[in-house]
Amino acid sequence: MNRPGFQPSLKGRALRLLSQREHSRAELERKLAAHEQEPGELAKALDELQARDFINDGRAIESVIHRRSGKLGAARIKQELAAKGLSGEAVANALAQLKDSELERAREVWRKKFGAPAQDAQERSKQIRFLITRGFTAEVVRRVVQGADDA
Repeated sequence: MNRPGFQPSLKGRALRLLSQREHSRAELERKLAAHEQEPGELAKALDELQARDFINDGRAIESVIHRRSGKLGAARIKQELAAKGLSGEAVANALAQLKDSELERAREVWRKKFGAPAQDAQERSKQIRFLITRGFTAEVVRRVVQGADDA
């Protein structure tokens, strides 16, 4: 495939990216824009792939949530989805479902990283910062770090 002078088509490049993981249309547009030879060529190629369901923003949303929900809170996942050009009702619905498991997921992330309650204020602050940067809400972080409802 890497023959001298051979340039894969935009559709070929898009399919190669899609074979690695799900991408949103906006992501593909951003990644492939530099390879467009004629105006409108990229949009046409992506339209064809979308019509054949190779590009599916719903699958891209599910993929991000599946890969990242074990490590990140809803706020960070929302940020990643937005960076991929995904928004709207499908994202809102997916994030609403994540909220239900936010406390359990935060506990698991905390347990893997720390495993034991903080012994002093400095350690507690470190644990709080860690969970906040992972995108968990302040209330969830407080409950996890203080062990508010360990059952």
